[in-house]
This record gives sequence, C-alpha cells and structure tokens, in this order.
Amino acid sequence: MDAHDHDYERGLRNRRAMLGDAWVDRSTTQSTAFNADFQNFITRYAWHEVWGRPGLAAKTRRVIVLAITCALGRWEEFELHLRAALAGGSGASLGAGDDAASALTPDEVRELLIQAAVYAGVPAANTGMAIAARLLRELGHELPLQPAGESGHPGCGRSRKSRGEPALHCTVREARSGRAAGTIVFSHALGADASMWDAVANRLAATHRVVCYDHRGHGDSAAPPGPYTMAQLTDDAAALLDELAFGPVLWVGLSLGGMVGQELALRAPQRLAALVIANSSARFDEAGREAWLQRIAAIESGGLETIADGTMARWFSEAFRRERPAEVARWRRRIVSNDARAYVAAGHAVREHDALDRLDGIRVPTLVIAGAADAGTPPAMSQAIAARIAGARLELMADVAHLSALEQPAAFSALIERFAAEVAAAVPR
Repeated sequence: MDAHDHDYERGLRNRRAMLGDAWVDRSTTQSTAFNADFQNFITRYAWHEVWGRPGLAAKTRRVIVLAITCALGRWEEFELHLRAALAGGSGASLGAGDDAASALTPDEVRELLIQAAVYAGVPAANTGMAIAARLLRELGHELPLQPAGESGHPGCGRSRKSRGEPALHCTVREARSGRAAGTIVFSHALGADASMWDAVANRLAATHRVVCYDHRGHGDSAAPPGPYTMAQLTDDAAALLDELAFGPVLWVGLSLGGMVGQELALRAPQRLAALVIANSSARFDEAGREAWLQRIAAIESGGLETIADGTMARWFSEAFRRERPAEVARWRRRIVSNDARAYVAAGHAVREHDALDRLDGIRVPTLVIAGAADAGTPPAMSQAIAARIAGARLELMADVAHLSALEQPAAFSALIERFAAEVAAAVPR
C-alpha cells in the first residue's frame, strides 16, 4: 500500500492555495498530540473532500464560507477566510480545473455583507462590516470618508434633478473600477424612461461613468405644456450636460434619444466626444408623418390605451413578445402610465424632426445601430443616417425590433464597449 497520503496532500495543497502558506504552516507546524488528528481531519475532509470538488469555482466557495460564518457569527473563522479572500491566498490553483481567480475585491465583500443583512440579519452584517473595514485598512486599502446620504444604489444610480427649467431627472452611476474611462449619457425612446437602460448602463458602469436621464414630460422630469420641439429637447440635454460638467460625453440615444443626439452633434459638437444613434430616424416621409398624426389623434380621443398594444408590436419582435410576456407587460404599463398630454407634446417633436439634409455637418465619431425587425424605424432609415455622416459605421442587430437595447442588452452593450474603445484609442496621447 502506498505510504503517501494523497488525500492529505491534496487537501494541504488546496488549503495553502486558499489561506496562504504562512497561515497553514503556523497551523500544521504548531499542532500537538492533542490536535494533530484534528488538523489531519480538516485538511482531508474540508480541504480535499469539499474544496477539492470541481463543481463550484473556488471564488464561489469563498463566498459561501463567508456568508455562512457571518450568518452563524463564527467571527474567528470569518476573519480568517475574509483576510485570505482579500489577499488572494497563495494564488495557486486547486488543481481541479479552477482558474485560481478566487480573490474577492472590497466591492464584492461589501455586496456579500449587504446581502447577508437581509438573510442573516443586520447585526451580523454590521459586525462583518467592521471586521472587513479593519482588514482592508491593514491590507493597505484606503477607505475615504463618504456621507451615507451621498450613496446611490449601483443598480440604478444616484438620482438627481437639474436646476434649470424644466427640471430634468437623471441618474449617475460612477465607474465601479474607481477610474472612469469616460462618461456615457443614455437618452431614451418616446414613452419610455431612464430605466430602459438599466441592463446596458450597469454593464458599462464597470468602466465608465454612466448618466441616464428622463426627457421633459417623461419619468420623473417636469412636464411643461406642449407641443415640444426637437430644439427644446436638445436645449434640455445641453443644459443638463453643462450642469453635470463631466466634459465631452459619448452620447447614446435610441429613437427619440437618437434624434436629440443628432441635433446635439450639429448644434453643440463640443459637448460630445462621440455619438451613437440607435433605432432612429432623421426624417419621416409623408406617410410616416401622417401615421404620427393618426397616433396623436387616437391618444387625444381615447388615451394611451389606444396605442399601447400597437406600440408593443413595434417595440419588440414577435419572438420576444412570445418568450418574454412579463417584460412586455411591464413596458405596456409604462406606456399607459405616461402623461398623455406630455406624450403627445413629445410626439409632435418626433413627427417634425428633420435633420437628414444637415447630417453631413456631424463631425464627431458616429456609430449607427439598427434592428433588423424594426418596423417603427426600419434599417433603411439608419442606412440613410450613416450614409450622410462622414466615417459613420452602421451595425445591424439581427432578430430585434425597435427597442434593441431592451431585447438584446448584452449585444447592444458589446457594440457600445467596442465603439468606446475605438474612440479612446483614436485620441492623441
């Protein structure tokens, strides 16, 4: 029989990988006749039999251990594993197909403890926060003071209202990386609001500061009497950018937001570093303008319910409506809960928008995105926009209708990420 204890050696390897050599050496070399059997037992049983299983990533097992020890108030064990998680152990692989990327960032520890507050109780999370703060300082992390009132939910951003008239509501997500590669401003479609960008904004906020705002007459922004003009909506956006003072931004506008982006690039190019026009139009033909008049008349006579189902058919592809009925129902509720007068007021701005013959004046880098199944602003409209703007690139997203950012947020985000990287690379150093 092989005298080599494979289970013990594998467990010891895993224990070192997760806790570091110094801790393991101290535990094993200082074992006594009293606890040597126990050290052997946990090395084989915990660190080989459990940690050695390839079914979960080592990082996931770290999170499980921290959550359980926090919930049970096993603070010595919690501190041991938290210190190792923040330091990254020894960096060695567990040898079970794991990529050894098991360290936790301070942000990940914070999220773990916030979730523990719900499921294990606030007192447990409070103690965990105190231990984590002490360890972070010991490990050289700076923890600058920040008033609790200035904290914003990272999944929807910190809300604020502009000082001008009309007061516009916006959310600001600071870059989770701590150093923003730039600022991206998202401008939504008619009848939607800033929340339509949540999935895209949260992904891009990993590296960028992200601003999402509500047009006048939408969401939590003020709704002055209409009709509105595209010039007014553009002035609103320009004033908001000036107040935020984040410098030239990457503007991402979908539908109505894309129209505002066109006007901003023409009238205030110094405010933009680059432009994305998604599922939009630069001009409606006579048939399109007549369709808008009919839509406005229907709302004025019967309210927003009269257009809700037709809007969902334009906004989302047939497959999406079939597979994601709850999501479609959510946005139908959004449509009918709008202020009908404000919707009509903004509808007039969309109907009257005409920038096609001026688009050759846009000089900022431009990406145009179209949805292959978009009946509201068909790909031909995007093609016409891209053809008029020097250097513009057109991307056609397959199997999506008008709200491409909602149907395929990951694919939409990837297009923005790639474009932002290209724009940044082109800036002289």
